[in-house]
Amino acid sequence: MGTDNIKSLEKNFITDMGKTLSQNNTIDSTLYTKYQVKRGLRDNNGAGVVVGLTNIGDVQGYSVNEENIKVPIDGKLFYRGIDVEDIVENCMKDNRFGFEETSYLLLFGTLPNKKRLDEFCRILGSKRSLPIGFARDIILTAPSKSVMNKLATSVLSLYSYDSNPDDCSPENVLKQSIDLIGYFPSMMAYAYQAKYAHYDNRNLHLQYPNPEMSTAENILRLIRPDGQFTDIEAKLLDISMILHAEHGGGNNSSFTTHLVSSTGTDTYSAIAAAIGSLKGPKHGGANLAVIGMMKDIMSNVKDITDFKEVEEYLKKILAGKANDGSGLIYGLGHAVYTVSDPRAILLKKMAKQLAIEENLLDEFMLYDFIEKRAPVLFMEAKGTEKPMPANVDLYSGFVYNALNIPIDIATPLFATARLSGWCAHRIEEIVAGGKIMRPAYKCIMPKCTYIPIDKRN
Repeated sequence: MGTDNIKSLEKNFITDMGKTLSQNNTIDSTLYTKYQVKRGLRDNNGAGVVVGLTNIGDVQGYSVNEENIKVPIDGKLFYRGIDVEDIVENCMKDNRFGFEETSYLLLFGTLPNKKRLDEFCRILGSKRSLPIGFARDIILTAPSKSVMNKLATSVLSLYSYDSNPDDCSPENVLKQSIDLIGYFPSMMAYAYQAKYAHYDNRNLHLQYPNPEMSTAENILRLIRPDGQFTDIEAKLLDISMILHAEHGGGNNSSFTTHLVSSTGTDTYSAIAAAIGSLKGPKHGGANLAVIGMMKDIMSNVKDITDFKEVEEYLKKILAGKANDGSGLIYGLGHAVYTVSDPRAILLKKMAKQLAIEENLLDEFMLYDFIEKRAPVLFMEAKGTEKPMPANVDLYSGFVYNALNIPIDIATPLFATARLSGWCAHRIEEIVAGGKIMRPAYKCIMPKCTYIPIDKRN
């Protein structure tokens, strides 16, 4: 059978058999209640089912009263017991970069003194350049339409460049983690440049990383054709990365890291799995929805300083008559935070400074208006009183636009920041876990008899 005939056969087979997928995979939603299944690993009140213990991150978005009812509170985020607000505020006060210090804190559990931080930064600097031939053979030779997928395959490929890849001792995993944190900016930037050149037919611009620069500085240097950036641009990206570095063990990608690491597999497999998790539009990929929505608003609202016009367009979005037709205003609401997302508050503060410096105040005030007015419009349109505070994705969208960061690397940037948290969770699982995770699924399919092939319809 010729190639064309095989393709036609495959197309017809998939079309025909695809019709049975919904029929044979649908589960009656009432059965989840009947069998007391914690759907989505959540309790009836929406809180996550506790499946483990962690020392790394703590997300506080509500309290629970004596009647087991959630009570809204101002959101708090802690890294190793330290309020992330204190980390950011001190870095801003000292006018210094803080992502490397944050990575150290997450990995080792304590804040470094100046000597230890300097040593850590020098070691990370030595890892900025990829192994010899890696960029050419692994990234540039086989470009991908998805930078996230290319990151995952690049991480898996690093297994072949490691002389001791399957050693899961804490010390070796720490070494691998530091390698990955150092390599990630270059892998992300080169994957983007390869995609940009191959699929968009643009010129290929490759910069060498600078071992003396911070992670944020190297990212801007590597993704920009001229390699130029301002100090405030790099500092704002640095703060964004601090705020994305960790979010407790229950977020999907960090839980994936624990889950996969519990099998005893290698570091590269575990981190590649986490990248796959973060790519999903219900997780890290959500920041793309905000960027797309804001682009749509600014394209369809003639005057973004006319908030009456903006409000009318937001009503159209909520009615499913504008943007993507989903009826959602992205960047609002969170699974845990009820009153406020501390990451959004901190990022907004620094974003306003950039807006003033870059003459983007009108655009910034548009985001501010959406944060304040859209929750009220949402409640009116949907008939709900669910709190809808701005989440980190809203102001991440502004930051990425202000920094001219391509949409293709919005989620990969998230991954680059969250890598430190993933590595910390992997080490914790190796040291404190010790037992493979194996949750139960109840099979509800009735037993049936095998039918010989010559008697089937």
